[in-house]
Amino acid sequence: MAINQLKFIFFGSSEFSVIILKHLVEAGYLPLAIVTVPDQPVGRKQILTPTPVKILALEKNIPILQPEKLDELVGNKNFCSILPELFIVASYGKIIPKNILDLPKFGSLNVHPSLLPKYRGASPIQAALLNGEKETGITIMLMDEKMDHGPILSSAKCLISETENFSELHNRLAKMGAELLIATMPNFLAGKIKPKEQIHNQASFCKIIQKQDGEINWQKSAEEIYNQWRAYADWPGVYSQLAVNNKQLSIKFIEINMVETRHWRVSTNTNIKPGEFFVDNKNLFITCGNNSILEIIKLQIEGKNIMPANDFINGYLKNFGR
Repeated sequence: MAINQLKFIFFGSSEFSVIILKHLVEAGYLPLAIVTVPDQPVGRKQILTPTPVKILALEKNIPILQPEKLDELVGNKNFCSILPELFIVASYGKIIPKNILDLPKFGSLNVHPSLLPKYRGASPIQAALLNGEKETGITIMLMDEKMDHGPILSSAKCLISETENFSELHNRLAKMGAELLIATMPNFLAGKIKPKEQIHNQASFCKIIQKQDGEINWQKSAEEIYNQWRAYADWPGVYSQLAVNNKQLSIKFIEINMVETRHWRVSTNTNIKPGEFFVDNKNLFITCGNNSILEIIKLQIEGKNIMPANDFINGYLKNFGR
């Protein structure tokens, strides 16, 4: 089937979806319509804001559907008149019922940012970083009614660097996903790919992330906390209540680095406990569990602007250091 003859609808909402949709359009795959979630109230003023995919669709003059409930599509004249041959789903944000998934002739394809059956669910990229995984990847699957459960058409692996954070890995996986989707579709549509059942007893699941997941427990090791920062740096961020000079400070933003223990050993100073700042050679550190440490690069005290570590030292940690 020629690229410009494929009749498909794209389901997506997030920045991950945008990257994939852009690559599809650049490759000559123009959707008949996009389905995205309704505009959401954002910020203190709760201003209704379109999804990133809707913004791109408006730029490209692609018809937009935003049903509150997906069953509404069945009765939508614009939707029913399209008669799509395929649905492509990438980070849409809602469960799509079976009666919708089964409408197209070729079914519904999903671009999932993990190596299924590992990390099914809402936060596979964050889960891989949080757990310190060394590799992850992209899976193209044929969707069924269960979450991330359908048979696999293709997959591709990639290594995760030790310093890579969510936004970096997210963008890299989205680009990989688009390329793998574009490479997979012609063979799938030509019947040259036999969908492969997942090994369901090896499935692992990741959760919907909540604001409280960003709170740091300084009793954990530096590596665990650093991975938490890598996973949640974009949202919800990592934060903590810390005592400085007998005063409680609400730290709402922290940027951190992993460091190796230097000439001093935290374990030799029994006065330094997990969750305490100290200064060494004009650099700012904080102690963690297992006598491990992290270097603080930037931080933000609630009600203040983000500041480099040196400004925090000068303003809050006078007479600290060694």
